[in-house]
Amino acid sequence: MARKAEPPVPAEMLPRHVAIIMDGNGRWAKKRGLPRSAGHVQGGLIFRKILRYAREIGIEYISFYAFSTENWNRPDDEVHGLMNLMRKYLKDIYGFFDERVRFILLGDRGGFEQDISDMFTDVEAKTGSFEKMTAGIAANYGSRREITHAVQEIAALVRDGKVDPADITEEMIGQHLYTREMPDVDLLIRPGGEQRISNFLLWQSAYAEFYFCDTLWPDFNPKEFDKAIIEYAKRTRRFGAV
Repeated sequence: MARKAEPPVPAEMLPRHVAIIMDGNGRWAKKRGLPRSAGHVQGGLIFRKILRYAREIGIEYISFYAFSTENWNRPDDEVHGLMNLMRKYLKDIYGFFDERVRFILLGDRGGFEQDISDMFTDVEAKTGSFEKMTAGIAANYGSRREITHAVQEIAALVRDGKVDPADITEEMIGQHLYTREMPDVDLLIRPGGEQRISNFLLWQSAYAEFYFCDTLWPDFNPKEFDKAIIEYAKRTRRFGAV
């Protein structure tokens, strides 16, 4: 039996919710003279490895930026390949059932072909009672669109006389976001050398700690994940106080 991984810091110092922007797949492939699709395939393997590792060391919530609303603007063949890869890894999620990981789609399922939308619905339903970890998959996701959608829902409640504008709170807005069943982000990790968050969980990351590294996502591994956790544990979070 494989030895269980230990967290790199005491359990009480772990972030509760880690969000990851999986960046660098295309550049990883280009460096090796491979098609961009090869980078996405390798990135998918790393997604599974980091998901399992995070669960093993005790991370309660984890979110992955898999496909943004802007990614539809990529070349058609790349988008087609990404959709086929998404089908594959949605099927692979069934292999996580024994590990009791709950999966939630963070995004607009209406933008996908029907079979992908149905798979997301099925996975959410079948893992809804799992308690070991919650994994959010941000697909067809854009944070500004998410916030706009939340405002539209609340505006409809005001129009129908169900909510007084004076009663709208930050908590109410949070309950209309895709992450309504997840806490705010504690640590946001972006591999790949870029230092921006690209319209990912803007509301939820208001007080997150950011960790950027040059490692491309297909080369990311548990040791790189540990580096981010260790750096997070060194920081003092004041949430605006002294």
